[in-house]
Amino acid sequence: MTTSSTPAAAPSPAPRAAATAADAPGRSAPRSPGSAGALAGRLVGRLGGGIARLFLLVVAVFWLMPTVGLLISSLRTSADNETTGWWTVLLRPTELTVENYRALLSNDAITGSLLNTVLITVPATVLVVAISAFAGYAFAWMDFPGRDWLFLVVIGLLVVPIQIALIPLARLFGTLGIFGSMVGVIAFHVAFGLPFAIFLLRNFFAEVPRELLEAGRLDGAGELRLFVQVILPLAGPAIASLSIFQFLWVWNDMLIALIFADSGSAPITVALQQQVRQFGANFDILGPGAFISMVIPLVIFFAFQRSFIEGVTAGAVK
Repeated sequence: MTTSSTPAAAPSPAPRAAATAADAPGRSAPRSPGSAGALAGRLVGRLGGGIARLFLLVVAVFWLMPTVGLLISSLRTSADNETTGWWTVLLRPTELTVENYRALLSNDAITGSLLNTVLITVPATVLVVAISAFAGYAFAWMDFPGRDWLFLVVIGLLVVPIQIALIPLARLFGTLGIFGSMVGVIAFHVAFGLPFAIFLLRNFFAEVPRELLEAGRLDGAGELRLFVQVILPLAGPAIASLSIFQFLWVWNDMLIALIFADSGSAPITVALQQQVRQFGANFDILGPGAFISMVIPLVIFFAFQRSFIEGVTAGAVK
């Protein structure tokens, strides 16, 4: 009985040769096209990011230059501002002085108008936010006859120009006895701030999951309790954004205050405008006054910057 043995097949030398070629000194394995493309993508991404940062830095410098110029000019005397530009202070820092701000704080018209601005802006902002929050919740989650048609009317009021309502509201406020007072100015700002505020908060409230409200109703919560304990905690960023928008609009307004406020209730914008008309180039008062009227909204914005950004981007990604 004979047995036949089949010789084992010899291993292929190709893998060994490839390994030898890769391990040989002074040699490297060829790169695939995918790795080269990824390297090029990383280089382009880094260069693109650097260029984008440089561009944003240049834009920020140009954007802040008027503010820096106003600040430096407010710290210089009128004679220096009339003869040289504000940038010369970089070579002559001894020109800086705080005398302009001392004169500003001793000017009763400016300090009184600054207080009037606060007394107008704070109530107008609080009333708009409070009323629009209730109305936005009603339009988003409460069923009542004519809800959709009434919301369309609110949207239509967004396109009504302020100039159209100046004369009719002036006559109405005169009949009511509030023309030429802070109450009239506040009422005008509230009336024209509500349509946008209701539209903004209604759209934000509508994004709240229905399951949260249904769970609250199953627990016996009423509409007011749902609004206070469920909706408002979630709507913090949106309410903060709306508050900043309304605050800036009322604080920087001059047209409404110029028409509906008298000399005793005029805000800082009207007071500065009267300084221009009365004293011409009275920059030792105008410079500090303009900077103070501008820096307060900036402080408010940067204090609530995170909430503002969250409110603006809310609903962009679901």
